[in-house]
Amino acid sequence: MAAALDEFRHVRRRAGRPPQALLSSTRITKAALKLVSKDGYKGLTMAALAKSLNVAPSALYNHVSSKQDVLLLVEDHLMGRVDVSAFGVEPWESAVQTWAHSYRDVFAAHLPLIPVIALLPVTNAPATITMYEAVTNGFLAAGWAPEAVIDAVVALESFIYGSAYDANAPEDIFDAGTRGPEAPNFSAAVARRSNTAGLNDADAAFTLGLRAMVAGLAGTLGPGA
Repeated sequence: MAAALDEFRHVRRRAGRPPQALLSSTRITKAALKLVSKDGYKGLTMAALAKSLNVAPSALYNHVSSKQDVLLLVEDHLMGRVDVSAFGVEPWESAVQTWAHSYRDVFAAHLPLIPVIALLPVTNAPATITMYEAVTNGFLAAGWAPEAVIDAVVALESFIYGSAYDANAPEDIFDAGTRGPEAPNFSAAVARRSNTAGLNDADAAFTLGLRAMVAGLAGTLGPGA
């Protein structure tokens, strides 16, 4: 009887002390991304996040103090996936294009977060700051003046975010339908849209625009400009 009682107490102690924490930054981030993908940014509330993690809101608040903290985790997760490996290895123009293509692809898969992340400060987001540091170092190594770097990066980001939306646009977005005869030149241009590189329309437009932006920025803000 005593042995059975000791075993019961032992089981109770183990049940109250799980071998690992129920929550972690990684779990919270993944759950937040899943919520946004399913219900959009408005669906990301602390109550909904706690429910999706099967914990009480109080348990969630032990790890993050606010929705702002959750967004910082999400921002860091996404920015950490942006490829900056070409900076310092390839020529500046090529490195910027590799970075921009990766950046667009990451956010094309998470459209609801663009309006949030684009306005979210980088404060206390280590992976985000690391990404920007790599990009800045790449610009500086290519001879850019420090005062010109951030303006160039922001200009590129504006184009990248817009292109992420375009990557999700329907294929017939420029179809004028029955109004076609009222805009014959526009309709003809859409019909004759050429893509010699074999890319889809969104990728072709992004590649064209990015090349133009890189050349334009280099010519107006870059070394020797």
